[in-house]
Amino acid sequence: MDPISQWILTDSVVTVSDLLERLGRQPDERLVIITADGLGASNAGNQAIATALVAQSGRQPLARSTSIQVPCPWARGGAEIGPLAAALGIELTLNSAPATYRWGSVTHAPSLSDGAGALPATVEDLLEHADTPELIRECRAQIGRAIQWGLSPSYLTSHLDALAYRPEFFDVLLELALEFKLPVRLPDPSIDLGFDARALARTEDVMTPDHTIQAPAGRDVREAASDALRQLQPGVTEIVTRPAQDCSELRALTPSWAARVGDAHLITHDWAFRSLLHQSGAVLTDWSIFRSIAPG
Repeated sequence: MDPISQWILTDSVVTVSDLLERLGRQPDERLVIITADGLGASNAGNQAIATALVAQSGRQPLARSTSIQVPCPWARGGAEIGPLAAALGIELTLNSAPATYRWGSVTHAPSLSDGAGALPATVEDLLEHADTPELIRECRAQIGRAIQWGLSPSYLTSHLDALAYRPEFFDVLLELALEFKLPVRLPDPSIDLGFDARALARTEDVMTPDHTIQAPAGRDVREAASDALRQLQPGVTEIVTRPAQDCSELRALTPSWAARVGDAHLITHDWAFRSLLHQSGAVLTDWSIFRSIAPG
């Protein structure tokens, strides 16, 4: 099964978050990070993210973190928007999924290129063909380019969670987290990866939110995020969105354009969602909270 189609929200056992203790917070606190992913993937995404990161109608923004996809065509423009966020992550991008809108690796690595010279279209293709040394060189180059653009990374994640589905690739993510002293986003514990990624991260003292809420493939995150807030557990919960403005560019880029537009509306104009967030007792924060407990 395609890993990116496996995202579901399931009930999980309420546990005491040791992360809260390390952050110096109370054990019953509910911290929520709302992230606007996909900076650089398109101009439509850049514009929606720029809007989401600023105050709306006198209210503070819900999204205070974003992540940039360095190899993508609009990444340099996204780098100008990145400083609007309280925290910016590097979304290590090792796939180029759109059929007619492609991008290649920063290092031009042979094992990371398909017949068209672009990054592999699917996670499965990446897992089958990627050479691990070339993979880590590519990831380092993406981080290095973001830093060269003047950005200061606050966390790491991988596009489509591509680095989370095989232990040797997951080791690359942990190595980079330790090298750059950054926390990482991992799939929610309800997702069966075949190994305990969170336990492995803890052994290396690499921090990650307790819960990660993402949308099923092709859908916006509204339902999953709303369900999560209704049963919000103590700890740090990240709600991941991929906002974009509705325009001809976006509609030509992806058949999932409506989901991207839905995410943009959710975090900028949906007052019912903002009210639900308030009722949940959540304290809005961002990825910079991890700076005090950086790995290594």
